[in-house]
Formats: sequence, structure tokens, C-alpha cells
Amino acid sequence: MGKDKKVNYYRIEKAINYMTADYRQQPNLDEIAAKVHLSPFHFQRLFLDWVGLTPKKFVQYLTLQHLKQQIQHTANVIEAADLAGLSSQSRVYDLFVHIEGVSPQQFKSAGTDLEIWYGYHATPFGMCFIAVTPRGICEMCFIDEDRTRNEYERFCGRWPFARIAHRPDMTQPYIQKIFQPEKVNSDRLQLLVQGTDFQIKVWEALVNIPFGQVQSYEQVAARLGTHNVRSVASAAGLNPISYLIPCHRIIRKSGEAGDFQYGRVRKLAMISWEMGKTARNRLPEQDDESSLP
Repeated sequence: MGKDKKVNYYRIEKAINYMTADYRQQPNLDEIAAKVHLSPFHFQRLFLDWVGLTPKKFVQYLTLQHLKQQIQHTANVIEAADLAGLSSQSRVYDLFVHIEGVSPQQFKSAGTDLEIWYGYHATPFGMCFIAVTPRGICEMCFIDEDRTRNEYERFCGRWPFARIAHRPDMTQPYIQKIFQPEKVNSDRLQLLVQGTDFQIKVWEALVNIPFGQVQSYEQVAARLGTHNVRSVASAAGLNPISYLIPCHRIIRKSGEAGDFQYGRVRKLAMISWEMGKTARNRLPEQDDESSLP
């Protein structure tokens, strides 16, 4: 994913922000394209290339009614998977993710003798910082370009005794596996996290929300056997490995997206991008309408 992919996401992000600012006054394709300084033809092609859907179909996935329906649908899917003894879904975009908590000894020593490689890479949702160890991915977050040094310094502060090296050649294959799993070997992805027992339980619950679907905070809390929705939301917000621990798949029971540490628009982009990918796998032809409802 090169420079063009990175630039294109920020155009997409700006367009999504414009499209969802006031759903009652939906702009047409010409108006959206003008906002991102592209012709309607090129914007439509860019959007189709990014998500596989037209802007009109994309926004339909973001309506409160659709997301409320998805909440119930996801609950049924997870229940069926539990009854069948399945730990993950089998679609091409589902990643088999396993979470390993760092031992108390390693946490106290902050990674003594642990080798960590990090890199900055373009993704479908902008630039990200990713760090990996021989035991798995230990951090992934989305960044603005002017914050790369701050992110690196913050990360080093969490692992002061580890051997940390800038090795984008080592981290790039992970980015490909995460965002282009249909093109690479989709073996299990191991995550190495620091967290309390409760936080890790919340993160494991998030991993079990299927790709392209959403759940409410209340549903996640119920699956964990607690009524403390606020503590679930707090643990989700402290997620150290964004996207792979998919806190973006938790929304309010009203269908509203809710808060997200990397911004509401990026959360909407992630939700609809995943829904678009699953829809594209199901449908042989794409909707070709060029204007929004």
C-alpha cells in the first residue's frame, strides 16, 4: 500500500464525514466529489476501488435502522457459532486471532530481552504504527503523520528494556495479512498484550465479533456476565492493538456509532468497509447508482 493509497483514504474520510454530517440532507455524487476535489467519475471509481460499493450503498450501511438490525443479526450469528462449537467464522476476510497476555514478570521488567520491530505503513484507514515481536503483534494504532515521533516515544516508554528496531521489512507482511488476507497465507495472527484479566476478557470478546458485523456494548457485557457496560467500554478504549481487537465493531444499541479513540469518522469507515467487503463477496454485481438517496 503506497502513497496513493494513503492519500486516497484521507479523501475517503473527508467524503464520509461530509456524507454523514446530516443524513436528512444527503448530497449527490457531484457535491461529494467537489468536496474532495475530484470529478464525479474519478470519485466514484476511487470509492468503488476502496470498498467495492457505490457511495449510495455505503451510506445505507451507516443508517441507524440498518445498524440496529445488524446488532441483532450478529447476536444470532455468534449464538449459532457457539452452539456449533465454532470459535471463529470462515469467511475469507475473517482472521483467526489469538490473544496472549504478557506475564506479570514480563510486565514488570517491560520486555527485558524481548526483541521488537516496528514500522509505519499505509492502510485502508490511513497511516498506522505497528510493532511485532517473535511472539506476535504487540501494538497497532492509527496515526497522523506529524505524530509519528510521539507515538514511537510513547511506545518505547511502555517497553523500556526491550530491544526496539525500525524494521518495516519485518512489519509489512503483517499489514498485508491484516488488510489483504485473501492474497496471503491466512495463518493465525498472535497478539501479545499487556492488560488486566478483565481487559483481556473484553478484548477476546471483541475478537469474536465477526468481520462485517457489529454488537452493542450491552451485548458484549452480557456475554462476559456483567451489567457494568461502562467498564466494558473503558476496557475497549484501552485496546492496544486497534482493528485486530475490533473495538470499532461495538456500537450503541440505538445504532449510533459512539466514541472511538481514532475518531468517529474512521470508526464509520471501518464498519462500512467491512460490511462492503462481505457484501461484495456475496453479490456478483455491484450497485451502479451514482447518487445518494
